[in-house]
Amino acid sequence: MLERHRRNILRFAILILLNICIIGLVLQAARLRERSALFSLFEPRALAAYSERGSSGSEVRKIQQRLLSWGYFSGEVDGIYGPQTEEAVRYFQRKNGLAVDGIAGPDTLAALGIPSGGGGSSEGDADYQLLARIISAEARGEPYEGQVAVGAVVLNRVEHPSFPDSVAGVVYQSGAFTAITDGQINEPIADSAYRAAQDALNGWDPSGGALYYFNPDKTSNAWMHSRPVILRIGAHLFCS
Repeated sequence: MLERHRRNILRFAILILLNICIIGLVLQAARLRERSALFSLFEPRALAAYSERGSSGSEVRKIQQRLLSWGYFSGEVDGIYGPQTEEAVRYFQRKNGLAVDGIAGPDTLAALGIPSGGGGSSEGDADYQLLARIISAEARGEPYEGQVAVGAVVLNRVEHPSFPDSVAGVVYQSGAFTAITDGQINEPIADSAYRAAQDALNGWDPSGGALYYFNPDKTSNAWMHSRPVILRIGAHLFCS
C-alpha cells in the first residue's frame, strides 16, 4: 500500500514538472515573438529596398539624375524625395509599363538602372538582368546569334555619343524599342536570353557594330528602311 502511494506521488510530481516545462516553453516562445515584432519596428530603412516621398540620400539623388537626364524630371537634383520627384517617378512608371505608385521600388529602380539598396546587387548585375529582359522581349524565338546581336546593339548604343550612356538609359529611351510600348518587356525572361546577355557583355557582337535593327516584314518606317544594312540574322536586319 505504501509503495503504491509513493508511486502515485511520484507520478503526480512528474505531471506537475511536465506542465511547468510546457508553460515555460510557451511563455518563452511568446517572448521571442514579441521581441521579433519589436525589432522589426526598428529595422534599418535600407532593408526596404525602395525610396518614396520623404526619403533622402544618394539613392534619391541618382533617381532624380536619371529622370532629369531622360526628360521625366525638371526639378533640382537635391537628394530629397518630394512631391515633384514622386510625380516624375509616376510619369516614368506610366511610360514604361510599371505599377504606377510613385514609389521607387525594386522594379522601378531596375528600370532606372539603379541597384536596389537592400538587394545586395551590383550595377553590373542590374545591367545583365535588364539586358537579358530586353533581348527576351525583342528577340524571343530568334536564332541564338540574333539574340546576342540584339544585346550587342544595346551595348553599342551605350558606347555611342548619340545615345544614353547606360543600359537602362538605352533600353528605356523613348520610342527606342517596341517591347517597352507593347508590354513584352514585362514577360518572363527566356533562359537563352540570359546566356545571350552574358555573351554580349563578354564582347561578342554578331551584329557587326550595328546601332539599329528591325524586322522588315513588320516595320514600315521609311527612316529605318533607309539605314545601311550590315547583315541579316533571322527576321532582323542589323544596320549602322
